Amino acid sequence: MASTFTVLLVLLFLLSLSSGHPHPLDPLTPSEINDVAEIIKGSKLGSSEKLTFQFVGLDEPNKPIVLSWLSKPTKKLPPRRAFVIARINEHTHEIIVNLASRLIVSDRVYNGTGFPLLTNDEQAAANELSLSYPPFIESIKKRGLDITEVACSSFTVGWFGEKNKGKRVVKVPCFYQGGTSNIYVRPLEGITTVVDLDKMAIIEYSDTQVFPLPKAEGTEYRASKIKPPFAAMTKPITVVQPDGPGFKIDGHTISWTDWVFHLAFDVRAGPVISLASIFDLNKGKYRRVMYKGHVSELFVPYMDPTEEWYYRTFFDAGEFGIGQCAVPLEPLTDCPANAVFMDGYYANQDGKPVQISNVFCIFERYGGDIAWRHTESGIPGKVIREVRPEVSLVVRMVTTVGNYDYILDWEFKQSGSIKVGVGLTGILEVKASSYTHEEQMKEDVYGTLLTENSIGINHDHFVTYYLDLDIDGDDNSFVKAKMQKMRTDGSTPRKSYWTAVRETAKTEADARIHLGEAADLLVVNPNKKTRVGNQIGYRLVPGSATSPLLSDDDYPQLRALFTKYNVWVTPYNKSENWAGGLYTDQSRGDDTLFEWSNRNRDIKNEDIVLWYTLGFHHIPYQEDFPVMPTLSGGFELRPSNFFESNPILKTKPPKNVILPNCSSPSP
Repeated sequence: MASTFTVLLVLLFLLSLSSGHPHPLDPLTPSEINDVAEIIKGSKLGSSEKLTFQFVGLDEPNKPIVLSWLSKPTKKLPPRRAFVIARINEHTHEIIVNLASRLIVSDRVYNGTGFPLLTNDEQAAANELSLSYPPFIESIKKRGLDITEVACSSFTVGWFGEKNKGKRVVKVPCFYQGGTSNIYVRPLEGITTVVDLDKMAIIEYSDTQVFPLPKAEGTEYRASKIKPPFAAMTKPITVVQPDGPGFKIDGHTISWTDWVFHLAFDVRAGPVISLASIFDLNKGKYRRVMYKGHVSELFVPYMDPTEEWYYRTFFDAGEFGIGQCAVPLEPLTDCPANAVFMDGYYANQDGKPVQISNVFCIFERYGGDIAWRHTESGIPGKVIREVRPEVSLVVRMVTTVGNYDYILDWEFKQSGSIKVGVGLTGILEVKASSYTHEEQMKEDVYGTLLTENSIGINHDHFVTYYLDLDIDGDDNSFVKAKMQKMRTDGSTPRKSYWTAVRETAKTEADARIHLGEAADLLVVNPNKKTRVGNQIGYRLVPGSATSPLLSDDDYPQLRALFTKYNVWVTPYNKSENWAGGLYTDQSRGDDTLFEWSNRNRDIKNEDIVLWYTLGFHHIPYQEDFPVMPTLSGGFELRPSNFFESNPILKTKPPKNVILPNCSSPSP
């Protein structure tokens, strides 16, 4: 009953929303995506024999223009322009389209290394080729399997020292259903198919060895197919907001308590948070914290160096698109009953808009956490207790890149903190093997035997975030406050203590950080101070420190040297968004965060960008099979002398909700 009531309130809230006021950072609308395709197809480029759209997105106005508009949002919007990456007759074109004038502003042919984002359409076409390819059909017959039960997937091939720019290809491994929906744990090991994406043709094929097919028994994860006994169930839980959601959505602008920010969908990055500002009660105004934040790259290298596995070193954002792989969120399961949903749109390879319904959910989270509290029993005859419950606002998206599901959360707190969460779940990438027991294994199998004939391969996940922090203005500095052990002068019984030694980074090289030592890492505004003279700032509160274990000269690591340090700081540059480079597929590491930072530019009292990489070294365990319980990580951006005092001191606790007794009477 309570859950239904909340859902009805959320629906009424959605119906009350208008299309919202336009914003210069709004993503392209479906009609604008259609216009882009029409303009390009109607030009001389459209007469080409083959034209595909690999990326279509907003060509963002320059930062000063956006900030100028923000100061006077009633004035006319900057011109709407689209940035397009297209493949035209096997060449990559970078095209800028002016949507107001319906003209192509520029067209540049890219001749460097690397290829653009793969589209879902071409991956699906490549996957289908094997199913009608006679040698592949023969391989399936040889194994005594049914071709109609086979499903295939496109894997990028990476770069391993080739001197000449290769063809735009993928490898297509295949899997077998045969009584389960969990295809990824039943690989058809030993078969390799290579597809040329531009020609859409199989150019290599091999069938080297027949491996045992892992069994279907015990791999099912669908509730409708799982048989008893079942684990104990929890009692029903819901969140009730009798007055409806406490936030407002105006187009893509979201406001909640003291926060206001812009939320956009990007086919590559997924959720993009922009212009996040918080209202300062003491100053009586909004103060900017972050100009833009998003996932920049997601590097997933597997640790099996054998012939059929060595290339599995994926860059999920730059090769497959975190947004392109986003999935519709399920009400009441992916998101709680009080969630409000937003749709997202991207262009398919024909330039037509594709809708992802419920790509984002926004909800207020209350799980019984405490924002602040104190019990004072030191005053004679009195006990004083003050507690404030913590309610926060969450923006969530889930992306399923092949076998893995990633839960991406941005959580805004009334204290001024922004918490960023990453959850890993889904299916492990499994290698078929002849082993049925651990005692049989005499050599390194590069993973864990999860069940008979199935090895979960060791691998990493490195998630790199782009964080353009503007702490109360554009000109910021990066400060490392290192905790340093000191010896006392002997005047008291104490012999040691620690103190914070602050170092302000002057150049990019100064700001590269390996996490592990005790230090606060801050972005400060050196031009503004608190009433008592402290520099205002925000500090990065990292998650667990994880660094790459691959050697620097290994080809996947050359492409992913942006993971070499956990923290980087660069001067703002509109073109430097993607840590792995704009063209990541088969890239060579020559256009990455690592290379940009080697310029060692000045970053003191400049408009700067903070880059943070959180990582997971994943040794698979049997509990991760057949579907993996969520493994979580994240970090926090926390105000540090940004406010004059506790910003939630004057918050009032929300009123308690007295629910009617919805239980049925006993018979």
